[in-house]
Amino acid sequence: MLNSLPVGTACPSSGSRVAASKQTRVDSHGFASCSGRQRSTHCPSHGRQCSQPCCNTRLHALTQDITQSYLSEQDLFSNEEVDTSLQKYSVQWYPGHIARAERQLKSQLKLVDVVLEVRDARIPLSSCHPQIPVWCLNKPRLLIMNRADMVSQQDQQEWSNYYGSLGLSVFNTDANNGKGITKVTKAALSLSKSINDRRKARGLQPRPVRAAVIGFPNVGKSALINRFLNRRVCESAPKPGVTKSLRWLRVGGDLDLLDAPGVLPMSFNDQIAAERLAICNDIGEAAYVNSSVAAVLMERLRTLPTFDTIRQKITRRLLLPFEKRHTGEDYVSELADFTFHGDKEQAALRIINQFRQCQLGTFALELPKDVRTRR
Repeated sequence: MLNSLPVGTACPSSGSRVAASKQTRVDSHGFASCSGRQRSTHCPSHGRQCSQPCCNTRLHALTQDITQSYLSEQDLFSNEEVDTSLQKYSVQWYPGHIARAERQLKSQLKLVDVVLEVRDARIPLSSCHPQIPVWCLNKPRLLIMNRADMVSQQDQQEWSNYYGSLGLSVFNTDANNGKGITKVTKAALSLSKSINDRRKARGLQPRPVRAAVIGFPNVGKSALINRFLNRRVCESAPKPGVTKSLRWLRVGGDLDLLDAPGVLPMSFNDQIAAERLAICNDIGEAAYVNSSVAAVLMERLRTLPTFDTIRQKITRRLLLPFEKRHTGEDYVSELADFTFHGDKEQAALRIINQFRQCQLGTFALELPKDVRTRR
């Protein structure tokens, strides 16, 4: 038997899948021992219990190869890429639980009737996973712009018009206060009749609509599901990576929801998107340097149509005017000297939090006009 395999891998000895359960030991690297039902005997090769009379040399070598390959892959994902043309550090964050969840999600999507794609209303472009249209194929997709309360009505309308022109149904929601949830539920349930009419024609019994709630980490998926259910079922917190596994939940008797962890691309080739996800706290803070992200934020604010109003709030909140002579890095450095005894990271965190808490106003960092220029 394999002493240790990645969870979900088939054991060559017993043929069973390694799965994390009460009978399965999982170590710090996400490995689990096989739980095949064969009689366990002492293995002289490993000096421990094995599900075969003896573990041969070839199998032992295979174990080591798979283990080393898996660990090397995890090291690759955790490495920080250097991109001197853009920032001192490129944003990179791909935890192991996301890799597993993505594989499981693609399998489960075959079973769903409709996909509820959740994005951050402040960054609708950057919070769009590039593979979701491929995964969904021809399945109906409802586009949910969560955190709409952090964006102006004008920005919401512009995005609704833009995606509406592409044939997508757009719903602006605020999961914290429940705004817009009823419309999403009705839209998902409206598919029930057509689905069950087709089932009836094939001689099948009616069943609830199956909907998958998917999107980037920390865009509010679990908070939305709690609103659908009218009770706290999913753990929800203002940080990425709270949900770590897939599970099905029933809303009444007519709608089944698949709650999935946030999924990220394996690598961020689009560093603009990565930086904006960091600004909006949609990826783990261990993936980036606050001072670099704050500098990018300040440069982006300067390009927005409402910058004059934003600049007044910057001066009022941070007590340091953001002037034309400032670059984003200059402003972070001066604020650090002015307020934090030269500590750039503390100054940067103050700037980022002011934006995240809407102290600088309610506005989107991305607008439909940015689609072509990708500003």
